[in-house]
Amino acid sequence: MADLERLRSLLKEYPDFPQPGILFQDITPIFQDPVAVESLITHMVHHLNSTHTEKIHAVVGLDARGFLFGPIIALRLGAAFVPVRKRGKLPGKCLKAGYAKEYGIDTFEVQEGALKAGQNVVVVDDLIATGGSASAAGQLATQSGAKVLEYIFIIELLELKGTKSLNAPAYSLVQF
Repeated sequence: MADLERLRSLLKEYPDFPQPGILFQDITPIFQDPVAVESLITHMVHHLNSTHTEKIHAVVGLDARGFLFGPIIALRLGAAFVPVRKRGKLPGKCLKAGYAKEYGIDTFEVQEGALKAGQNVVVVDDLIATGGSASAAGQLATQSGAKVLEYIFIIELLELKGTKSLNAPAYSLVQF
């Protein structure tokens, strides 16, 4: 638990970003500390390995902060990494899912064929607030025929109850 308190102490808050009324939780200071990154990855991988007996075939990382630690988790699990990006950022045919955020509306995409029917996947992102973006990523996995085993986050904003909109269990390291 000391490792989780250390991770929490590295987070930085930015009031009124990206707009008034939002208290932005910044995880980037964690990535300036290699020991903290190792602790973060080890904790998440241990959680996944101790929770799931099924093979995890892919880690789905959300644009953009899910890209910071998703590939490392995938590597440690012996799984593929599949990026879910904002509309227009991926080449080729893409599946699409729209979602509402706490401060706007957006669309996520995943390349067709990146996730396959029958695969077990884990969705990772830095933070869950309203659950809109994570839910859209889960919809993309389901459209692909994959099964979401779990959603995993560094931070959960409990007051916004974002995990209620998800189609699988959620786990977060730090709650506010």
